[in-house]
Order: sequence, then C-alpha cells, then structure tokens
Amino acid sequence: MRLGILLLLAAVASGAHGDLHDEVSHGFADNNGVKIHYASVGEGPLVVMIHGFPDFWYSWRHQMQGLKNEFQVVAIDQRGYNKSGQPEGVDNYAMPHLIGDVAAVIRHLGHDKATVVGHDWGGAVAWQFAFALPAMTERLIVLNLPHPTGMGRELATNPEQQRNSDYARRFREGSPEDPDIMFGGPMRADTLAGWVADPAAKAHYVEAFERSNFAGMLNYYKANYPAPPEPGAPAPPPPPRLNMPVLVFHGLKDTALHSDGLNNTWDWIDADLTIVTAPEAGHFVQQDAAELVTTTMRWWLLSRS
Repeated sequence: MRLGILLLLAAVASGAHGDLHDEVSHGFADNNGVKIHYASVGEGPLVVMIHGFPDFWYSWRHQMQGLKNEFQVVAIDQRGYNKSGQPEGVDNYAMPHLIGDVAAVIRHLGHDKATVVGHDWGGAVAWQFAFALPAMTERLIVLNLPHPTGMGRELATNPEQQRNSDYARRFREGSPEDPDIMFGGPMRADTLAGWVADPAAKAHYVEAFERSNFAGMLNYYKANYPAPPEPGAPAPPPPPRLNMPVLVFHGLKDTALHSDGLNNTWDWIDADLTIVTAPEAGHFVQQDAAELVTTTMRWWLLSRS
C-alpha cells in the first residue's frame, strides 16, 4: 500500500499523471478582433506560455503539469495556429500584434502582469514583450531563442549560424505549396508534426495543424525575421535593458539556433540571469529535456515568489 502511494506521488510530481490535453480548461481573449485561444490549468500566480514554430499550446504539457499545483499556467495558441484567429496578410503577423495577443490574454484573465515564457518564435515574442511592456512582465523565461542582441551578432558574424538560418530565408521567400519548403515537401499537417516522437502527442499535433493556417505560420518569418543587413548600413539600436529576473534554457543539439548566441546575455540584463543548458536536447528543449526544464522552472519560480 505504501509503495503504491509513493509511486502515485512520483507520477504526479513527474507530470506523468493523465493526459493534460483532457484536463485543461479553454478560453479565448480578443485582440482587436483576433481571437486568441488559450488552455489553462491550476491556480495561483499567472504564468503565460507562448509556443514557437511549428507547434501549439500542447507543447507545454509537461511544464503545465509540473507547475499547476502552485500556479495558474496558461498556454496560448499564437495567431494562425490551431484554434486562434487566422487573419490574412503578412502585416497581421508583425511583432506588435503578437505582443498585443499576449497582453490581451493577461488582461482577459484579470491580471496586470505575468511570468512570460516563450520558445522559438514564442521566445522572440517573450523577449519583445518584456522590452515593450516591462511592467506587465513579472519574470521572463526563454527557451532556445537567444537574446536579440546575441542572435543578431551571430547572424552577422557566425558562418555556422548563417548556414543554420537558411531555412528561415526560405520561409521568408516561399509559400506553403512550394515543393521543398518543409522537410523536402510542401507544408502538410503530418510533415509539420514529423518532429513529435510520442505517437499519442503526435495525433494531437496533426489535428491542431489541420486547423492551422500554413501561410500564417510563414508570415512570422516574412513580417519579423531580419533581412541580411545592407553593406555599410548602421547597426540597429540596442533593445532596452531588462530589470526583471530572466531564466534561459537551451538545448545544445539545436541545429537552427547556435548556442554561441547566449554569450554576453548577462551584459544586457540588470536583474539576475540564470542560464541552463541541456547537452542532449535539441530545439524543442521543453520536450526533449522535459524533467530538467520543468523542475528547474518550478524551483526558479518558487524561489522568486
């Protein structure tokens, strides 16, 4: 009997208890007519999680399970994805709209600030949200997306990062129907979910991508990914310095975003900075190293509550 109780407690602590997909509650916030879908679990201080490409709210299932006993954890579908609004046109995916989507969710939930968590394009949104709306950013957590200053430096000077970013330039110039746009073929729900290893999770991904707007996904790159700088062009002004605690995770086997971009992050942040690397994790570190990310995130958040 005692062994059974211990095993149950271990399962709950590790996030292995049930399928979070069926546990969350769902809602929608409105940002100037664009509906932003979110999934919510738990009660307490608000933590808002933002996925990247190609993904949806379920990317955060391990972290939501691990944080739900102390926090209200809300994972959004970014515009263009799954159940969120899918406006037409590149301009509707420019960064100010993406920042506004996160702010709309926070305000819709009755809060004036939150811990903001982002991965990949969600990480880009999280950085820019903190720069633009520091009063709404209680803490910042970013996964596999270096600080924009570090990322810009690597794009300008690191040949490996430049080669790694070839896919982004292809996305900026292409369309979902192009024969080699995604893993050697056009964009399809099953190929977009090809990176998901768990069969049960993959089924959820295929279903979500079948509801998504592939052109909208590419519009993140078309509207926001930096074009190569013109020779002799002045460097862009640096972003504002941050004054909230920052936690950064990076899977070192990421083939898209080089870990060299992490160098000097501490020079651009005036609050405490924690950097955690996962040597065997790839780009989707929140899933590849789920236990490390979840337990570290929980410790870090509770130690700053």
